[in-house]
Amino acid sequence: MFPPSIQAQDGLNQGIRKYWTISALLILISTCCGYQGPSVTTVTPPPHRGAARIMYGSGSLRTPGPLHLGPGHRPPRPRPTPTPSNKRYYPIVPLSIPMRDFDILPDGFPVMVAPGYPPSVQDTTRTGGRSRGEGGYYGGRLEYPIGRGMGIGTWGSDYGYPRMGISIQPDNPFNRNKDIGILTMQASSDGLDGDGYEEEEYLQCKDGCDRGEFTCSKTCQCIQYINRCDGHEDCEHGEDEIECGEIDHARNEICKDKEKYVRCPRSGKCIRKDWLCDGEDDCGDFSDETHCAFPTNCTSDQFECANGLCIQKSWICDNDNDCRDFSDELNCTKIGCTPDEFTCSDGSCISLSWKCDREPDCNDESDEISCDIEPPTCNKGEFHCVTQKCIKDQFRCDGDNDCDDWSDEEGCGNRSGPCVAGEFSCNNGDCIPETWKCDKQQDCENSEDEVNCTDSNTRTCSPDEFTCKSGACILKTWVCDGYSDCPQEEDEIDCKITCDETKFACTGSQPNSTDTEFCINKKHVCDGLKDCPKGEDEVDCPTIYDCNKDSKCDQVCIKTVDGKDACACNRGYSLAPDGFTCIDVNECLYESDPVCSQTCNNTIGSFRCGCMTGYILRPDLRTCKALGCSPTLLFANRFDIRQVSLQMSSINSRYTAILKGLHNAIALDYHYKKGLIFWSDMALDVIKQACINGDKKEDVIKWGLESPGGIALDWIHDLIFWTDSGTRRVEVATLDGTKRAILVANDLDKPRAIVVHPGHALVFWTDWGPRPKIERIEMDGSNRRSIITESVFWPNGLTLDFTSDRIYWADAKHNVIETALFDGNDRRKVISKGLPHPFALTIFEDAIYWTDWHTKAISTANKQTGAGMRTIHANLHFPMDIHSFHAQRQPQYKNHCGENNGGCEHLCLPNKNSYTCLCQMGQKLNSDKKTCQQPEKLLVFVRKKDLRIKQLDSDAAHHHEIVVPIDGIKSAVAIAWESKTDMIYWTDVEKDTINRAHWNGSNHQVVIKTNAISPAGLAYDWYTDKLYWTDDGTAKIEVANSDGTLRGILIWEDLDRPRDIVVDPVNGYMYWSDWGEKPKIERAAMDGTMRSVLIAHNLTWPNGLAIDYDTNRLYWSDGGTSSIEYSNLDGSNRKILLEGSSLPHPFGLDVFGDNVYWTDWETLKIERANKFTGQNRKVISTGITDLMDVRAFHRNRKYSTTSCHINNGGCSDLCLLKPKGHSCACPIGIALMKDGRTCPKGPINSLIIAHRVDIRQISLDVPYIVDYVLPFPPLKNVMSVDVDRKTGEVYWTDTSADVIQKNTPDGKTPRTIIRHELQMADGITIDSTGRKMYWTDGGRNSIEVAELDGTNRKVLIWSDLDTPRAIALHYHHGLMFWSDWGTKAKIEVAQMDGSHRRALITTNLAWPNGLAIDRPSERLYWNDGKLKTIESSDLNGNDRRVIIVGVPHPYGLVVVGNHMYWTDWQTQGLHRAEKHNGSDRTVIREKLEGLMDIRSVQSDNIAENACGNNNGGCSHLCLRNSKGYSCQCPTGINFKSGSDKICEHQPLNYLMFTTRSNIVRISLDTKELFEVTLPIKKLQHVIDVDFHWKKQLIFISDIDLGGIESINMKNFSDRRDIISDNSTIPNGIAVDWISNLIYWTDGAKKVIELCKIDGTMRHVVIKDNLQEPRSIATFPRRGYLFWTDWGAQPKIERSFLDGSGRRVLFNQDLGFPNGITIDYKGKRLYWADAKWDRVETSDLHGKNRIKLVHSSNEPTTHPFAMAQYENYIYWSDWFQKTIVRADKSSGTKTSVIKANLDGAMGIRVVSESRQKGWNPCLVNNGGCTHLCLFRQTDYICQCPDEPNGRVCKLDPEHLVFNEIPDDDEYVDEADDKAIFYDANGNFDEAFDGRPKHFSVPFYVVLIAAIVCLIFVTAAFLLIILILKKSRKKLLYVTGRSVMTFSNPNYYTSNPGETPPAAATNVDKKPFLWKRLKYDKSQERVYEDKGSCSSPEVTSLIPTVLTPSSSHCEAITPEMERSPSITPLRRNSLNPVV
Repeated sequence: MFPPSIQAQDGLNQGIRKYWTISALLILISTCCGYQGPSVTTVTPPPHRGAARIMYGSGSLRTPGPLHLGPGHRPPRPRPTPTPSNKRYYPIVPLSIPMRDFDILPDGFPVMVAPGYPPSVQDTTRTGGRSRGEGGYYGGRLEYPIGRGMGIGTWGSDYGYPRMGISIQPDNPFNRNKDIGILTMQASSDGLDGDGYEEEEYLQCKDGCDRGEFTCSKTCQCIQYINRCDGHEDCEHGEDEIECGEIDHARNEICKDKEKYVRCPRSGKCIRKDWLCDGEDDCGDFSDETHCAFPTNCTSDQFECANGLCIQKSWICDNDNDCRDFSDELNCTKIGCTPDEFTCSDGSCISLSWKCDREPDCNDESDEISCDIEPPTCNKGEFHCVTQKCIKDQFRCDGDNDCDDWSDEEGCGNRSGPCVAGEFSCNNGDCIPETWKCDKQQDCENSEDEVNCTDSNTRTCSPDEFTCKSGACILKTWVCDGYSDCPQEEDEIDCKITCDETKFACTGSQPNSTDTEFCINKKHVCDGLKDCPKGEDEVDCPTIYDCNKDSKCDQVCIKTVDGKDACACNRGYSLAPDGFTCIDVNECLYESDPVCSQTCNNTIGSFRCGCMTGYILRPDLRTCKALGCSPTLLFANRFDIRQVSLQMSSINSRYTAILKGLHNAIALDYHYKKGLIFWSDMALDVIKQACINGDKKEDVIKWGLESPGGIALDWIHDLIFWTDSGTRRVEVATLDGTKRAILVANDLDKPRAIVVHPGHALVFWTDWGPRPKIERIEMDGSNRRSIITESVFWPNGLTLDFTSDRIYWADAKHNVIETALFDGNDRRKVISKGLPHPFALTIFEDAIYWTDWHTKAISTANKQTGAGMRTIHANLHFPMDIHSFHAQRQPQYKNHCGENNGGCEHLCLPNKNSYTCLCQMGQKLNSDKKTCQQPEKLLVFVRKKDLRIKQLDSDAAHHHEIVVPIDGIKSAVAIAWESKTDMIYWTDVEKDTINRAHWNGSNHQVVIKTNAISPAGLAYDWYTDKLYWTDDGTAKIEVANSDGTLRGILIWEDLDRPRDIVVDPVNGYMYWSDWGEKPKIERAAMDGTMRSVLIAHNLTWPNGLAIDYDTNRLYWSDGGTSSIEYSNLDGSNRKILLEGSSLPHPFGLDVFGDNVYWTDWETLKIERANKFTGQNRKVISTGITDLMDVRAFHRNRKYSTTSCHINNGGCSDLCLLKPKGHSCACPIGIALMKDGRTCPKGPINSLIIAHRVDIRQISLDVPYIVDYVLPFPPLKNVMSVDVDRKTGEVYWTDTSADVIQKNTPDGKTPRTIIRHELQMADGITIDSTGRKMYWTDGGRNSIEVAELDGTNRKVLIWSDLDTPRAIALHYHHGLMFWSDWGTKAKIEVAQMDGSHRRALITTNLAWPNGLAIDRPSERLYWNDGKLKTIESSDLNGNDRRVIIVGVPHPYGLVVVGNHMYWTDWQTQGLHRAEKHNGSDRTVIREKLEGLMDIRSVQSDNIAENACGNNNGGCSHLCLRNSKGYSCQCPTGINFKSGSDKICEHQPLNYLMFTTRSNIVRISLDTKELFEVTLPIKKLQHVIDVDFHWKKQLIFISDIDLGGIESINMKNFSDRRDIISDNSTIPNGIAVDWISNLIYWTDGAKKVIELCKIDGTMRHVVIKDNLQEPRSIATFPRRGYLFWTDWGAQPKIERSFLDGSGRRVLFNQDLGFPNGITIDYKGKRLYWADAKWDRVETSDLHGKNRIKLVHSSNEPTTHPFAMAQYENYIYWSDWFQKTIVRADKSSGTKTSVIKANLDGAMGIRVVSESRQKGWNPCLVNNGGCTHLCLFRQTDYICQCPDEPNGRVCKLDPEHLVFNEIPDDDEYVDEADDKAIFYDANGNFDEAFDGRPKHFSVPFYVVLIAAIVCLIFVTAAFLLIILILKKSRKKLLYVTGRSVMTFSNPNYYTSNPGETPPAAATNVDKKPFLWKRLKYDKSQERVYEDKGSCSSPEVTSLIPTVLTPSSSHCEAITPEMERSPSITPLRRNSLNPVV
């Protein structure tokens, strides 16, 4: 008998067995009846790093895939495209394992489950064999129809398709199926039928399949019937492998013959025994080809695959299926992403820097999950650049590169142009080749290309083409190729199939058919299994017998069915015609089914495969494996470039974005050895490069490109080749782009793809223009030839197979991928169907990969046969170019140029035999054929977007026009040149500039960039090095030095539309044309004098002036009269050279030699003709759009010395030539002095105007009124401007950039004065005398002052302001006036120091804009934009007068002399009138939109500074007032105690916070609460900040710099690195001001560290169980460390300062806890929750948790960082961009103390009072040698993690006792007690968890203390005994004063909780407990005496007993340990103990 326990256990076991028995029965029933339960987990696919290197070589297995195509295979019919989202894909491996065989597979073996098949129906209960039908494959094509071997009938569900497929009729197994229904399985359990699967509607296939074909029911695809039930899924959804039982049964019957047949051990196939070790894979897993002829199958250095194959051990787990059964890839460790990459949830990798960048990069967007909350990058009304920069919306699409990457200009307009010659324009704007019109195929969207067609339109087919019935032409080689190319399929009718000598021909299934249907291997003839449809392969089978000695047979003797003797041959031989002899078969000659993937060597009776260099033969002995790293694919996806694995089913597959944020990446290539990737961007017309990891992105070719569609890298000679369909060229350059040359420029239409072969020095490219073709040329441009010209339409993709010397291309119109040899021969199709729109393709090993625009996918197939086509990457954005990335795709070849660039000065370009030197950019070779010479004669002409040159030397290498490499040309018009410096000058009328550059594009400079509106004509004076130009916009002729300096105006009157200009320095004249109402050609001296009209009649649009110095003639062109004319230089003898319709619109013109050259806008040509007769016309260039000016560059100009060459003619500035001498001139606005030679430095009197985007000056010293744009950098929105009269420096406010800036008048010294704390600075004025600047800010509603350099900034007035605008000063009176046009418009006045403020004008005002003081009359002027008036009053606001009424919209205003000037928004002009009565009104300047402020400049009117030379004795600001001056301190700073002149260096108490790249403070010492940005430069991304008051240091953490810095509070330039390793990401920092330590959380390392404040002695405090540590705070007096953690389970934790005593305070109801801060006096913890938008508080032990501010509060706030000071808490709000303050006790009284802050991060209150307290570490570092860490009641000595050279001791050298000084501000009665309690109120000894290292005296003191404690305890007990005897009762209360308050908004986390400690102090008498009540509203317990009123309010810091003003004594929960209880008073009633 078993003991009871055993019996019980046995009973339990019986119950378990019973339970499992029932469960097993239920499972069995569910399986049989159609299981609908949970899905079975599919087996994980094998790791396959680098993708499936599918080998399709002959004899190798056909790889699995939804589609299997090959020659003779019927292409799929057009079918509906399945929705990708509805497909369900599962891992695919080469072997389709029946469900019944799962139990015999090794663990982790990959299982194929077809798309759409739910794992829930995987049936593991089936049994029986299954024929695999794998034998006899060559190159992936079946050689017999049914398959081999025998097996027991297999259920359809064995292959994952129960109840699906086509029934096979016994009488005709090859029947046709047209309309097939579909039954689709879904994993969902909803809406299922009785079997658990959901029915879908039947798909009706419109077109049936041909005979011998099988219809795939779901896609209507047609496949060869021989592929039915062959073990491979040829239909996309596997319908061909369903319901194969009868077929399998017939196949497996033969396997019963054990003597002749054997069953394959793994696949279950039956094969003949004589097929073992015959070199062919008959079993389908190569198991029949192993263990052949060797004692041991594999050697010691090899790995034996599960199928018996042997591979190198180094191939194990290399993500390549070398074993063919994945056994070498089982149980492999997943190789994760690299450390600098992020692993997406789907396993793909992206750059780590792209994590949480607000842009999803992972397919599943997992890179944007669990990201830190950050403020919005850009504000409303701003555009977010790709560079993360923010710009105003109005700067989008303005033509400027505001984003620094042109992303603000992307998508701003259509850049496509009209169709060119040879193209047909469709109605939708598409262009197609003209040859496609009437070609019987629809190419336009609406078929308009096939309308109105006649027989004459139809193209006649060439002799090499076949004519379809529709008239379409196809290649004859496409006839009977198995693919229908004609619309009516007549090219595939009556086709005869011929089998080679090793094949047997099977006829069709029709009874009378004699045509060959397909071929099978002769080894399957008479093997006992019918392989042909009619079984003729098993008819009349002979009998083999042993040959006798007399037999004539070479090898095999047979007896035929009629009994005759005959001979036969073994495999590998064929019977000779004599019937006896066997001759060898050369298998290497097979073309349709090659036996080897690379090289083949025929042997007697067999063959041997080999591999090229860099490859090794695989164990199948047929295919080759590339040596090196795992291959990947690089492809352009328009907006990014990605690197992906070749097969995503691999466990280590990669899908990594290398580059993102691209505009329109089209073509790409790479340099494997250098690790570089190159790509072309069609949106920017640029070719770029970057490192393969995406770093160091830069431009390579960025000029002269129009549509770079293809690029190719020569990795041997380091060259880059590209095609440009815009320029119609093929070009070449060095990898850095510095040396560039044209390779091909003739007979090109639309060149697209390009590839190079460095070994053969060949370049191939496609051209899909009107005459599509594929061409090749040698790399030096020689031996060009077209290799493919027929039946090619849109040749997009192009790639080379270096192992076979073949070229592959994709045709997007004909939907085909073809291949040919390098010479174009042996052309054949690879893939002809399933290609909607192939674009690019590449090759690796035996596979071809391509991108498709229609499917948006990457697909692959066998490169030789097209078999195994499948999609490997789908759902791409827009796949463009693609390349396989591997070392063997760039094999090593001989460098034709050698090591020294072949000795070539510029380019060394290889050719077939050697190399050729080539010069760049129009230069030609010297006689040595290696060095280059400068050009002598060039034709320079201008297009709108570029400059071009063309050789005029007859012996030049070529005469193509070449784009000069210059960036940023917008609209070039006129050009000039100078041969001494080889400079070209040009005007740009869109950018309004004049530029120059070297003729090769180098040294580009903008010489004139301001005050030009439309510079139309340009001329160069080569005598005095000056530029002359006309300006059509300003109607002026100007002059300047060639570098743009000393610019002057020559002619400004009586000019209408001046155009071209030429100069004649020889004679001192200049000539110009005018297109105005009265067209004319004029002449004047080169100084502007002696002006006269030469030609004034019979002109329309005179342009293109040129001087022929040989004949002293003036030539001109006229586009209106369509003529070219000439005259003498004085206008006489006028004649017409050319005119008529052949000259429709000439424009540019020049004369050189005996010819005249011109451009024509309409013919798009450059022509030349004889200058005397107009004969011998010749077209120089044609087809050039946007042609403008043209000039002939040469070196034949004559130079001479002039009077200006001697001491500049005595002129101080400009020396200008004129006939017989020269004259002096001054720059614009400056009047020449009386000596006629000298110019002053600037105008004495002038006006300066703010014009939003520029600042203009109008001189009042010259006779002309010209507004001259000051040469400043680009401005955005200048509102107000003024000038420092002493220095001439210009100051202005820009409200778009929110800055105040200054610059010298020459624009050479720009500087930003104020860049922070500006919101709407509308008005500025300069105190030139007191050296101050004043401004108004309508956004901050303030008036401020600062020194002229921006220092000592002070807010003067901030209260009662509502949009202040204009401001003016009267220094003599010390007054400051300003206008305010808020709700109550007014004009006010105050002293210049802000005192004595009063309102002057308060009535009859609306929009007081301009404000001006007329000092002579002591009057104030203003204008009103709404009332449309200009008024004045005296300086006291009296004597008010209306000067002018009816002014449309005045804004700026100034008074100068007797006139007033004002700007007007509506008239867009500058106006002038008399200041007293408004008479004499004049428009000074018009058509200037956006005129703003205006000021007068009188440099000779400056008063004396009232502050004297010593700044009035003031330490900071000395400000003028009516009594003299007063000293003032900067914003937020007070005077030092007892002084009214000396200021503190900083506020004593202030709020400090960071805003990414700035540190800001708000003083709490003054009332204004205005922020001040500290002058600390070069901050990157500051996250947190803290301080050390005693050391006067600020500490910041910068995550971009990866470190912590200290900054001296007294000297902000004194910065030191504390932590500077890049591996650190300091999220939060906290200072221990007692021990001089700094703590920080590290989100990267997931640790909390500390170090000394100088950065030494680093030590990790906490390193375990941290996920995302964030905010951190210290309480050095208590020895506490607090921090927040944002991990998966957010929490707030606490420990001692050494990391011990760690405990979780909160881990519930938290989102993103941050901004943790401590109220040191109140001993409370505060934190913000950035996720739940609330502020919470608790005591220091996590008790009494209260939500102070939460989402239900009004207004809603979004707190992030927090600080506490006195009675307030402060927090930053990222969303509302504010700093908010609230009462710390109740969370009420919230107020925004600062708004419009961008991204406030860490926040602290800096105050000496925040860093009080004492602990033993303060005294001599606690005696520790290194680190002293306090732990509440004791401290420990700690060593740094890395030794610093000093001996570290863990015991203090002398012990410091924890005796608190009397002056410690934070001392209370609890401070000297152990106050640690756990969650149950028990004493918490967590801090004793680690050993304490104390010396012997410590223990002596400890023993003495214990003795004393015993004595005191005895005395205490004695006192208690006495008290009890006297029966007197005492009432006890705390000895600590508490703050009480009522807060109805409190939400406590522990309501009503009474700690045990409290309960132990309460008398347990029953009558007391009966009187205790619980007040839910106040959440406290009190004693009810019946006579009390409402209970007392609760305390924020609850005590055990709280006295009440009533007779009730409230009992509240305890927050921390109660202090000692002392008697307060006696009470004779109801004592409470």
